[in-house]
Amino acid sequence: MIELRHLSKSFKTADATVDALKDINLTIHSGDIYGIIGMSGAGKSTLVRCINMLEVPTEGDVIIDGVNVGELDTKALRDLRRGVTMIFQGFNLLMQRNCLDNIIFPLELAHVDKETARKRALELLEIVGLPDKAQAYPSQLSGGQQQRIAIARALATDPKVLLCDEATSALDPKTTHQILELIRDINRRLSITVIVITHQMSVVEEICNRVAILDDGTVAEEGTVSEVFASPKSEAAKRLVYPDSAESTPAAREGERTLRVVFNGSAVTTSPLIAQMAMDEHIAANILYASTRTIGDGVYGNMLLGFPDDDEIVARATKYLTAGTGIVVMETRPEEQENRKEKGE
Repeated sequence: MIELRHLSKSFKTADATVDALKDINLTIHSGDIYGIIGMSGAGKSTLVRCINMLEVPTEGDVIIDGVNVGELDTKALRDLRRGVTMIFQGFNLLMQRNCLDNIIFPLELAHVDKETARKRALELLEIVGLPDKAQAYPSQLSGGQQQRIAIARALATDPKVLLCDEATSALDPKTTHQILELIRDINRRLSITVIVITHQMSVVEEICNRVAILDDGTVAEEGTVSEVFASPKSEAAKRLVYPDSAESTPAAREGERTLRVVFNGSAVTTSPLIAQMAMDEHIAANILYASTRTIGDGVYGNMLLGFPDDDEIVARATKYLTAGTGIVVMETRPEEQENRKEKGE
């Protein structure tokens, strides 16, 4: 288990002091795939670097399995980092070494004998699905293949924790999905705790079970992914969950009530849900906004629907829509509708 207690980090510049992290308190349980998400400058990368003390916090504690990381001496901290490894957006592979030697490299630093290190590296090439790339060099690989080698290298020292700092940001959507599937498989197969740093809500939706929303160095919201995605409370979470709805959503018409329908892994159907509701219940909905996508066998995203200002119709629509697994329906607050009107949407 990882505990961050009252964690703060400040940087001094020529003109001022920048508070990158402000009193962060989080608990990440063993076996979690935990997402830390925020816009650029929110403090995500600083936070992950504080976990393994690549950045020393200005205040607060990092506790890993009951050990206060900030109190460790240099040797003990080096040993701990073998159990808390990282992968990065830029892969950070050694270009002059082939793939096998890249994976062996951290084992060399740990003074593991050559035969044992080679055997371990070959096993990891199998795990990441590249057993035929042992003698290839990074420049001969695609971006997704390079990230697989980077993951294998990170796993070489049998870590308990894998830190992923924007690990899929440089990859196309299909490759991103494949890498996320690999990370999820590693989490299940090896019981490794994974912390995912990202600015992409789609990454969190796909593999994380819990998420913390960072905003200007503070935790704006924290909870299960389904809770936060279904009903974001903070403005920072709403900007991430509904990134374009504020700009593109037309205002509800006079005498109209709005329901937000959130799809959190609901099963893919052959018939459009809103059209089916119109046929089955004779309820016509005005689609004010929609942003959904299919990941695997599930639908993710949200829609904003307008209905007549009638309690009975709204109740029937809500009951019909929530009959499907993975669908949450909530009526938008009056102030939310008013904000859209004030913006002239």
